[in-house]
Amino acid sequence: MIGGAPRYDVDEAGQIHRIFELAREFDVDIDMHLDVGPTPDAMNIHLVRELTEKYRRGGRVVVGHMAKLSLLPPAEVAALARSLPDTGIAVTVLPTTDLFLMGRNRDHSVVRGVADANLLVEHGVNCSLSSNNILNPATPYGDCSLIRMANLYANVLQVDRPGKLRECFGMLTDMSARLLNLKDYGFAVGHPADVVVIAAQAPEQAIAEISQPLAVFKNGKQTVVWHPPELVRRARFPRLRSATRRRHHGAPAFNAAGSSTGTPVRAHCAACRRSRRWARPRRSRPCP
Repeated sequence: MIGGAPRYDVDEAGQIHRIFELAREFDVDIDMHLDVGPTPDAMNIHLVRELTEKYRRGGRVVVGHMAKLSLLPPAEVAALARSLPDTGIAVTVLPTTDLFLMGRNRDHSVVRGVADANLLVEHGVNCSLSSNNILNPATPYGDCSLIRMANLYANVLQVDRPGKLRECFGMLTDMSARLLNLKDYGFAVGHPADVVVIAAQAPEQAIAEISQPLAVFKNGKQTVVWHPPELVRRARFPRLRSATRRRHHGAPAFNAAGSSTGTPVRAHCAACRRSRRWARPRRSRPCP
């Protein structure tokens, strides 16, 4: 695979041409950081589409970010999206990086800068959701959880319908496998037994709740186990000062002089029952 980031080059078009020439020479796939900026002007996706057709690299080109799509009207995004499937260009949206980098030229009404992957998928584009980096200057956040990344994306793009959330899950799984040209992905005889068990009953639930992986298997061997948190139940009675505790457990009461009255005070009087701090008394120990 060969990668590139044309916007950091003084000759963006020249770098893109060199990347495609090298990819053809060494017969490798292309993964390019593309179209991040404060305006939708001078988008390089059009040149990439042209060269993908010229060099017949369809199915072997992925462009990441595409944040400038968020600055275009939906109709223009849809028109561009319809041209990508036939060309064979896939898109990887990188929410944390684009949120962190985009809109820095504004001090109010700051743009989100995250491309609408669901809209692209609607027009046949193969998309994935991922993280550009983890804990580096361009992306100083993250824990490598792709489900958390999809949840962030859905929040930013205001995606809440079950079908669309399920689509986000697909961008982490089936669509990502197609993007990587994996031929042995999925549950089938003869495929590698690489399995992640997630604590959710449905894909949309996993995205909405940021569900954790309970177990991971690599080639049939378990490599990860995650223990869900357990609720630690509090003691039946809260901790009280010793004298008060003795009174509420039937111990003899004491008068102001400090001597015993000799009369045990049974636990849980009416005042205790009215207080939420105390459980109801057992029938075998009624209040006086």
